[in-house]
Amino acid sequence: MNRRTLLIAMVLLPRLAVAADLQLTAQDHADIARIETYLNGLHTLKARFLQVAPDGATSGGVAWLDRPGRMRFQYDKPSPLLLVAGHSLLVYYDRELRQTTNIPLDATPLGLLLRDNLKLAGDVTVTGIERQPGQLQVTMVRTKSPGDGSLTLVFADQPLALRQWAVVDSQHQETRVSLFDVELGGTFDPDMFTFIDPKVMPGGDKYYQ
Repeated sequence: MNRRTLLIAMVLLPRLAVAADLQLTAQDHADIARIETYLNGLHTLKARFLQVAPDGATSGGVAWLDRPGRMRFQYDKPSPLLLVAGHSLLVYYDRELRQTTNIPLDATPLGLLLRDNLKLAGDVTVTGIERQPGQLQVTMVRTKSPGDGSLTLVFADQPLALRQWAVVDSQHQETRVSLFDVELGGTFDPDMFTFIDPKVMPGGDKYYQ
């Protein structure tokens, strides 16, 4: 699997059969409400990340979230990769290949995470909740197209804090992203979330040189 395929697999919701009609308990509903409150109160975040590919290959870098609608994944060198979410698009750029791919944000799992008001009901269906000591995770699909795939968010608990997410593809392969050294709050330059193809304007993304 090449790196372009791998990154697109990470951000898209591929086709995957999922279990339907999970019977939620009162505790499940309470935890879902806590997760919604936490995510909708999360506005800005900066963290180191570690990505584990389906083949076990790892890569790292720095991630910025600026909700709603904006995110940046800048991979450590020598990786040539960059992901920028903004203006309703997720842009994947490979500097080595000089190749840019634009994906509608509402077609990605990150689009759910970056929603202005995420509600885990209606057009989003919770298909699983798991609890371990100090950890809570929830798996979700798009209600109208559950066969498109799943997104799992993993939280540290007490207090609740996002620490990881995972996407499973149609080949039952998982790409997982973990967050470390998380910093909440602050403001980021809006230019970080606007990618300009260097083929159009050299140096257009001043944060990716």
